[in-house]
Amino acid sequence: MYTPGPVNLLGLNAGLNGQAKTSLGFFAGVGLAMLTLFLLFGWAGAAWVRGDMLAVVGAVGCGYILYLALKIARSSIDLGAAKHVPRVLSFRDGLIMQLCNPKAMIATLPIATIQFPAAGIHGVSLLFWSLGLAALAFGAPTSYALMGAVVGQRLANPRLLKGFSLAMAALLVWVAITIGYEHVWLPLASGTF
Repeated sequence: MYTPGPVNLLGLNAGLNGQAKTSLGFFAGVGLAMLTLFLLFGWAGAAWVRGDMLAVVGAVGCGYILYLALKIARSSIDLGAAKHVPRVLSFRDGLIMQLCNPKAMIATLPIATIQFPAAGIHGVSLLFWSLGLAALAFGAPTSYALMGAVVGQRLANPRLLKGFSLAMAALLVWVAITIGYEHVWLPLASGTF
């Protein structure tokens, strides 16, 4: 949950733009989405999810992550335009984005369908474990936003900020390539989907 991904990098961006506090709704939406995924996959189990679906979800998700990387890399940074404040990410943004985030599905699916049953976690205990993991999911983009707020206060050079944006875009490309290789290419190449 704490590795770079689209939701965490948006949290970092919110912190860099001084919107860490106002983005708490976004982070809560992320936490609720993870709670929903854990409960849905935990109660429904593997019956709903076929292996061939994971490769398709992964491919679509990789495309979306690459799109976000391109948008971040191409964004312009003008410190003189301080009057323009980026739109604050909302609860709905966090909920929808995390529900559609392939990284979230890839993280929750094996935990909820394999590890929970193996550990005897079901019923009410499934709810408590899912709540705890959802709290951790809330903490991931929040920690990135706090990191961005600290770093953002120390960066005043547009070239440094552009370099930072390019580094974040490169991390997103790396995430997309990693997910694409592990969860799309390898299953398709081995015929295990």
